[in-house]
Amino acid sequence: MITRYAAELATAGTTAALGIVTMIGATEYGIGWGKSGPEPGTFPFYTGLIVALASAGIVAQTVVARGKFTTPFLTAAQLRPVLAFSLPIVAFVIASLVLGLYVATALYLLATMVFQAKYRLRVALPIAVAVPIGLYLLLEKAFQVSLLKGPLEGMLGL
Repeated sequence: MITRYAAELATAGTTAALGIVTMIGATEYGIGWGKSGPEPGTFPFYTGLIVALASAGIVAQTVVARGKFTTPFLTAAQLRPVLAFSLPIVAFVIASLVLGLYVATALYLLATMVFQAKYRLRVALPIAVAVPIGLYLLLEKAFQVSLLKGPLEGMLGL
């Protein structure tokens, strides 16, 4: 069981880290005032600063109100459907980086339709193949938007 107190602190810590990373990255582009106005990193720097400060405020508020967080944020029973949704998405991202977006899309659709939605393979397979082909034709050919390709597309010369 994850308590609401732990969830609040973890979320605030994550957003604070994102704010700090944004601030550090923005300093590479300059955060001062240049000849033609604010330098490119000024807006991202102050946005990151606001996020980091707000996160620090949430941490303080959570610590002060610790006794009020008695309800669980996530129980073991609730974790199963969350993981059933999240893990395939993570696998899709990893597969996209290794195999390319179109192959990963086909695998994701096939696995989701067969294992989660309980479609028969003879129904799921044509859909899992047709959707990436349709996306390829629409995006790459019609709109000329190149997306991440993997080794299969390279072998096919796409």
